[in-house]
Amino acid sequence: MSAELPIVRTVADLRAEVGAWKAAGQRVGFTPTMGALHEGHLSLVRLARTRADRVVASVFVNPTQFGPNEDFEAYPRDEARDAALLAEAGCDLMYAPTVAEMYPPGSATTVIVGGVSEPLDGLARPGHFAGVATVVTKLLNQCAPDVAVFGEKDFQQLQVIRTLVRDLDMPVDILGAPTARAADGLALSSRNAYLTEAERRIAAHLNQVLAEALRRVKAGEPVAETESSAVDSLKAAGFSSVDYVEARVPATLARLGPGPAVGPVRVLAAARLGRTRLIDNMGD
Repeated sequence: MSAELPIVRTVADLRAEVGAWKAAGQRVGFTPTMGALHEGHLSLVRLARTRADRVVASVFVNPTQFGPNEDFEAYPRDEARDAALLAEAGCDLMYAPTVAEMYPPGSATTVIVGGVSEPLDGLARPGHFAGVATVVTKLLNQCAPDVAVFGEKDFQQLQVIRTLVRDLDMPVDILGAPTARAADGLALSSRNAYLTEAERRIAAHLNQVLAEALRRVKAGEPVAETESSAVDSLKAAGFSSVDYVEARVPATLARLGPGPAVGPVRVLAAARLGRTRLIDNMGD
């Protein structure tokens, strides 16, 4: 068992720890999380470790990225378990601020990223990416890492973060990590814990439908027809509803034309099983 992981809860303490490492000439990696950690998160920590001498992971369930009818209160939390897993994965420090530390009274600034944040989850979850962009901007400013690692499972989020870092001239390298999957292909997610046994069996179809949609688009089949067929396949598999299945240009998430795709493609989907909303994506 690894040694107990140090935890800091204030911006001042985080900056003191990171500042000491940097003064010693060490490179710092950072992995932001909302806790309820699984192998997907730990793979991000291990990847950060290959690019840095020290690794910080934040655990903060960010209220500003949840809508009024979403699962902020129910979102799973287990700090002691998270700390133990992070220590075993090679993390050096956990940053676990309170909501008051992240958003002190009088906080009045929101970061809005246009373009890439607008389609897909931007439509399905209004305000979500403003919450994401704001908290990630704050976390990057607080930690000042050399490299920060985010999972490709949240592909639109990754592109939003890349955009804000570029546009705000933030001196950090953003690294995307491959999606960690269960044996049947389901993308690992903290929200998978909400699934019943029957729903979990249905959930495995999401990855399969995405793979088939990507194959069809890359084979030159019409994009709109392929997207519609994928939605029908998910509903036939037992999903309660489908927010979207869309093929997009990876870098900008711009729409592809309705005909055969030209160039790189990323197919993204969001669908619901009971009370659980699952997202996934696949690219060439």
